[in-house]
This record gives sequence, C-alpha cells and structure tokens, in this order.
Amino acid sequence: MATWTAFTTLPDRASAEALGEALEALTPEPEGVGVFEIEDGSGRWEVGGYFTEAPDETVLALLAAAHSANPFAVSELPETDWVAHVRRELRPVEAGRFFVHGSHDAEKVPEGRVGLLIDAAMAFGTGHHGTTLGCLKAIDLMANEGFEPATVADIGCGTAVLAMAAAIAWPESTVIASDIDAQAVEVAEANLRINGLSERVDCVEAEGFAHPDLESTGPFDLILANILMGPLIDLAPTMAENCRSDGRAVLSGILVQQADAVISAYESNGFRLERRDDIGEWTTLVLRRS
Repeated sequence: MATWTAFTTLPDRASAEALGEALEALTPEPEGVGVFEIEDGSGRWEVGGYFTEAPDETVLALLAAAHSANPFAVSELPETDWVAHVRRELRPVEAGRFFVHGSHDAEKVPEGRVGLLIDAAMAFGTGHHGTTLGCLKAIDLMANEGFEPATVADIGCGTAVLAMAAAIAWPESTVIASDIDAQAVEVAEANLRINGLSERVDCVEAEGFAHPDLESTGPFDLILANILMGPLIDLAPTMAENCRSDGRAVLSGILVQQADAVISAYESNGFRLERRDDIGEWTTLVLRRS
C-alpha cells in the first residue's frame, strides 16, 4: 500500500499544535499526525501527516499559509515494511555490561554481558541514539563505582530500556518506569515481559512524578530522565523534591549546546554536576543532589 507524507515547520508550539489539529480534519483523513519540537535549539516545530491516499496539495498550501507555516513538502514513500527494515539495520549496542540487541541478534550476546532485547517500535529508546547510549554508560559506571540506589525512577521511560538496565545493575532496588504516553507504556510493559523483568519494574502512565506509585515510593536515590531540554528544565524543581539528599539524576535528550542551560537550572535547585558525557551532538549529565 502506498503512503504519502506531508511535513512543514513553524516558529512556535501553539501554531504547530493548531496546524496539527487542522491537519487531522482533512479529507482524505491522514492515518497519523505528529507535532514535534525540532531538536536543534532553534525553538522551531515540525508538523507531519501520513496518508494512504494522496493528499490535496492545494489544500495543504492553503493550510500552511493560514497558519504561517512553510509550504508542506509532500512525498510518496516506497512500499516498505519500515519496522522490519529498521530491525535488519539496527546493530547491537554495547554499553559497559549491557548488550542491547534486536530479536534478530538474540544469539550474539557475548559471554559476560547482559542482553537487553529491544526491537524497533513506536516508543523511543533502542540504545542506538546517543542519549540512550549515554544513560546506559552512566548506569554501568555508577554501578561499577559502588553506587547502590534503593529506589530508582525512570521518567519518560519510552521503551523502558533504562529502567531495565537499572533493575539489572541493582537487583535489590525498587524501580518504577513512567511515561506520559499510553502507547509508550504499552511498549515498555511488553519489553519488560520479553526480558523477564515484569516483576522487577513497575510501569505507570504519568506526567512527571504525578502518580500514586511514584509519590509513595519517592524521594528516589536515582532518577533517570532521557527526554528533552525544555521538559528537563521545567522539571528541575520537581526533580529536586523527588530526589533524596546525596541522590543522583541522570539526564539526557540534551544537545551539546543546550547542556549549560540544563546544568544551570539544576544547580539552582540544589544539584551539582558530577559527570558530563558528550556522544556526537548529544550530552548526558550525571548530577548529585546536595
């Protein structure tokens, strides 16, 4: 079945969300609409739609003009099973003791490594992205250094790969994974089952720390948050409230040029920087709560 995409960019979130809503009302109706902040520090937003019938480019042009957006770029995609394609292309990722792999590489886990099976899915976090890799390396290093958190929260967990890594690194810890997106929670729960960790990690749908399980378990010795700069800065005061004194926060989803702003926000809320790891254009921060 043929698929068409239509993408444009806008200067701010409100305009992007308004255009996204308008796009959903089109005929033919799109199969899906996405509204995303562009991760380059520009503050610009992207709106995209996926169609199984060719969209009316005249209508798209009128919509773009009405919402002060750039003209839509419309493309017809070849008939490809993209998830299957990505599964074939994704190679295993090694991060200290962790070996993150797809089902097609299940027999390749090296001796002495811990395998984490994460197939390509809708939720973010296969281990290949510099942000996820940086967090996995931070978990491995903290465990090697003797840090032993009794309680761990993975905020914005995506596939739950970080929560699973924490459960493996610290088998006696209580680990809670949360995500604001219901689909991500479903993916996370499926990954926990596949990896035999459903009994080790509690997975909940929540915005930030707003869930009874998080509220009753916190404050936490370790908080993992691989999201984006804006939400991380917004969460800084709440993160401080939910992190124990002398606890750690591992933060990523941060472009290198954004790191100083995130560090400043957390220093203003009682954290101090312990470690910074730049992988490509992405930064992972390890901070300690005073």
